[in-house]
Amino acid sequence: MKRKQIILSVLLMFCVALIASACGAKEVQKPADNNAAQPSAQEPAKQEPAAKPTKLDEIKKAGKIVLGTSADYPPYEFHKTVNGKDEIVGFDIELAKEFAKDLGVKLEIKDMKFDGLLPALQAGNIDVIIAGMTPDEERKKAVDFSKIYYTAVQTVVVRAEDNDKLKTTDDLKGKKVGAQKGSVQEDIVAEQISGSTAKILPKIPDLFMELKSKKVDALVVEEPVAAAYVSKHKDLAISSIPLKQDEGGSAIAFAKNNPELVEAANKTIDRLLKDKLIEKFVAEANDMVE
Repeated sequence: MKRKQIILSVLLMFCVALIASACGAKEVQKPADNNAAQPSAQEPAKQEPAAKPTKLDEIKKAGKIVLGTSADYPPYEFHKTVNGKDEIVGFDIELAKEFAKDLGVKLEIKDMKFDGLLPALQAGNIDVIIAGMTPDEERKKAVDFSKIYYTAVQTVVVRAEDNDKLKTTDDLKGKKVGAQKGSVQEDIVAEQISGSTAKILPKIPDLFMELKSKKVDALVVEEPVAAAYVSKHKDLAISSIPLKQDEGGSAIAFAKNNPELVEAANKTIDRLLKDKLIEKFVAEANDMVE
């Protein structure tokens, strides 16, 4: 009997020890699921690439806009001595100044031959072209344009002594007709004045000298240019010869794919047209032509 009690006591103590051991055991942590979506220590989180600065951003950062023009085309752009200094003036230049002012930058002007303007723009040597340039389909393949800021009529200029003799394009058959190289007027001579011989020169003043010295018989130029020269040279006249008019007008040219810059230019043009400042600039530029 005593032996049974001893055995029971030992068993009881053993059970108590097992229970105490189970109660004191720590909770086993569940192993991490290696397949769960966790940020990789070796692969940092991807960041969105910084937006590439636009041409407009670059111009504002530089604090200036570089204008390409051909300063031989009064009243659009031409050289004039102002307070003893040679300056480039004209209503295109006034437009450029207003555009630069709206952008909050300075205006730098580069004068070059008209037919060199588009290559210079495409090469990044200038930021913008304002040079009485018509946005025809061929040019639109190479550059982008703003909206039209000025539309002029194409005219024929002759010597005053010949004005009564030259009334139609047929009267120019066998004659020499001048136009600026790379211009819309060059195309007009080729397409509308058949039978004539074209005299194509890079600069407008040289063309008028050719006309005055009787080396050509007529010139095809825009009406503001014709009016500016004829008002100062009484031996010249604007002919009544009719030409087919295009509706191209003049626009500002930019390198391709710069919508922010084009939009900014359009805002300036809208403001100037609304306030009739383009007309004012044209009148003032005509008065400055010598």
